[in-house]
Amino acid sequence: MVASERVEHAGAGLPRRLLGLATSLVWILGALTVGWFLWPSSLGGCTTLTIVSGHSMEPTYYTGDLVVSRCGPVEIGDVIVYNPPNVGGARVIHRIIDGDASGWIVQGDNNDFLDPWQPTEENILGSAVLHLPQVGKFAAILLSPLTWISLMVVALAVVVWPGRKPEETAEPDETQPQDPETQPQDLEPAEPELPGAWTPAQLT
Repeated sequence: MVASERVEHAGAGLPRRLLGLATSLVWILGALTVGWFLWPSSLGGCTTLTIVSGHSMEPTYYTGDLVVSRCGPVEIGDVIVYNPPNVGGARVIHRIIDGDASGWIVQGDNNDFLDPWQPTEENILGSAVLHLPQVGKFAAILLSPLTWISLMVVALAVVVWPGRKPEETAEPDETQPQDPETQPQDLEPAEPELPGAWTPAQLT
């Protein structure tokens, strides 16, 4: 009887373990997906976060807006983020209005003149895919590579850290013989003491 109860208890714990494993796999896949999409180009990824500064792209973008761009093929009409050559790592976010892969002609939506550079594939960080108005004022910290590394470490720790296992109370095994010393002894009922009965005295 006890053995069958133990088998049922083990079988009941199997779905719980499978559920925990499935939850961990979902967390891992979610972390990988978020990491793949948001991993910044400064760390070798494909995503670039740009906080707009200036008026050259109004009314499309305003100062303080956050623009997310992704690497990949570009074409005329795309808003791109590129590093102009020999400018010390500066970024420009303007729109392609002409040209080809050998050198694109770009211009700000609010400018009446062309950019002096014609960026090629090696200069282009990506094209705009997401615009978050005024979020850049509060998201400057996201541009720090140290922030991304810290977030990935925390996410990995949450996924990998083992959960606390429920404590199982040990049940006594009725099939094993008990220690004779611990077994209850059959005690004979004590004889009632009769009032007035004579009890022999012990001599010392």
